[in-house]
Amino acid sequence: MLRISQYLREVARAERDGHYPNPGRSARAATGPVMIWNLTRRCNLTCKHCYALSADHAYPGELSFDEVCTVMTDLRTYGVPVLILSGGEPLLRPDLFDIAARAQNMGFYTALSTNGTLIDAPMAARIAAQNFDYVGISIDGLRETHDRFRRQQGAYDASLQALRLLHEQGVKTGLRYTFTELNQQDFPAMLQLMRDEQVDKFYFSHLNYAGRGNIHRGRDAHFQATRQALDTLFEAAWQDARAVIEQPGYPQRDYVTGNNDADAAYLLAWVRQRWPQWGDALRARLVAWGGNASGVGVANIDNVGDVHPDTMWWHYRLGNVRERPFSAIWSDRSDPLMDGLKTQPRPVGGRCAECQHFALCGGNTRVRAQQITGDLWAEDPGCYLSDEEIGLSPEAAAALPQRVTSKPFSSRRKTLQIQPDAITANP
Repeated sequence: MLRISQYLREVARAERDGHYPNPGRSARAATGPVMIWNLTRRCNLTCKHCYALSADHAYPGELSFDEVCTVMTDLRTYGVPVLILSGGEPLLRPDLFDIAARAQNMGFYTALSTNGTLIDAPMAARIAAQNFDYVGISIDGLRETHDRFRRQQGAYDASLQALRLLHEQGVKTGLRYTFTELNQQDFPAMLQLMRDEQVDKFYFSHLNYAGRGNIHRGRDAHFQATRQALDTLFEAAWQDARAVIEQPGYPQRDYVTGNNDADAAYLLAWVRQRWPQWGDALRARLVAWGGNASGVGVANIDNVGDVHPDTMWWHYRLGNVRERPFSAIWSDRSDPLMDGLKTQPRPVGGRCAECQHFALCGGNTRVRAQQITGDLWAEDPGCYLSDEEIGLSPEAAAALPQRVTSKPFSSRRKTLQIQPDAITANP
């Protein structure tokens, strides 16, 4: 996840003070990964873009409360700092609040990722009383668009009401939006909605090829539309960043992006064009950030205990927490995918290998390369930067091997006989 606002607030301070601020340690901390935990696969919606392919029925084999507690103890010992409790719809899990209470007592930053439709006034009060650090709610566009994506009339109104009720209760909230060709027309209105409803965070997710999202990959927004949307996002984030620095008491809103680490290079170019004097300092910060974190800084445990490099890799099973502790699974580099993800630099090919911004993005999202080519380490087909922008000459581009589809990638998924393909992550 690229924290746009964090970097732009630094630029705003540099503009005010005449020197780039020292933000302190900026490299990825040597701790365990942020854990996105799908506590249940059951959901009251059947969204078009679900990476879990969820539906409203019970799923066999889900981890029990005692098993969840055992895993949490291992996660805390291993240094995992954050638990994002997700689903399915996590509010359908009867012991969710018991799990959250235990996580908080153990010292985890504890967040909730929900579709929001089950949050009425009593539920909002209960969530507030539980003192979650953050609650993220996905909204895909304005009413018609959102309800079409969620396949339920009234879903938009319910999710929007949830944001309002949580805000009234003083809960820190985030609006999650996945940008595709089918909902790009609503993007400016979503930014305005964030401001109007006093939402604390806006998460802009690019389309990733996993879960139901994989069947929509042919409708991925064109690269030019993506660039225009990011320009709009950066401008909104800059206006807020400058106001926070210049106006005491101005509400601090955060804008972040995910699922396309080329955003770091695009942000750097955006800043260099406007304030070239701060470009080198920002680049150093982005290099320290390190780009794609799958298999390193972010992890996923699904509802039956299978471990994945992140939520987009549900078709690739690293192991199961019933069979081995997460700490042992995550540290094991005998798995070829995990070994490659943890290798620095990653063994990527094509345009990614030749890119002058490789240190910023780390080769971007490997699951897109795998889904399109069958090759884990091929160039990311979702990179929207031109050859010129990545420092690739026409001659060098012509010398690269033509992109071919290799044999299908061998799935290590043993428990669920599905081939999920998703698009949203849970910040």
